[in-house]
Amino acid sequence: MRSVPLIREPLSSQNARRIVHNTPGADQILLMLKRFGLLAALIPLAAAPALAHHPMEGMGLELSALTGLISGLAHPLLGPDHLLFLLVLGVVGWQRSLRSALSLLAVGLGGSALGLIWPGLPGAELLVSLSLVLEGLVLSGRLPSLLLLPAFALHGYVLSASVIGWEATPIAAYLFGLLVSQGLLLALSLSLLKRSLSPQGRLWLAGALVGVGAAFSWASLVA
Repeated sequence: MRSVPLIREPLSSQNARRIVHNTPGADQILLMLKRFGLLAALIPLAAAPALAHHPMEGMGLELSALTGLISGLAHPLLGPDHLLFLLVLGVVGWQRSLRSALSLLAVGLGGSALGLIWPGLPGAELLVSLSLVLEGLVLSGRLPSLLLLPAFALHGYVLSASVIGWEATPIAAYLFGLLVSQGLLLALSLSLLKRSLSPQGRLWLAGALVGVGAAFSWASLVA
């Protein structure tokens, strides 16, 4: 018996849009990709540790209160793990009120202070990467959101490592810049995520966080 060749209709842009429109949950996925596309573009910055961990070293600036402030403002923006963790907190809902946002900032500042007093926690960078996995599990409802508080303190701890050995004034300026930068990022995440994702969209985002966190963790282990 001769087989009849199957004639397929070319996939035009109109057909592609119709397929996406008829796919359950596709609208939520596309919306999520639009909101977090910038984060995906920033992930390659992880390959530049000199800038990601200390902007002053990469720019050749001298130590002062001003450069300490600049470093504090830039540090959370240049570390993709810190940036992802902060922005996704808007989905988890931790900073939907001023009180909870201030609590988060205070916990992060306390972690930074602890890092200055007791530096050198073994595996701290690995734990920060794993905090993205934790955040994904919290987002999917598998773990309580209170676990994000010590995770945020851990991020603050790691962010203080680059200023060990500085004088008091640049350190104070750095911590102030860090506080301002994190506060602005929390406000940005809240404004970007005013409308809650659907349950399916939250699961997609949670899975993406777990995957990115696992990838960062593996990179920390083999580096």
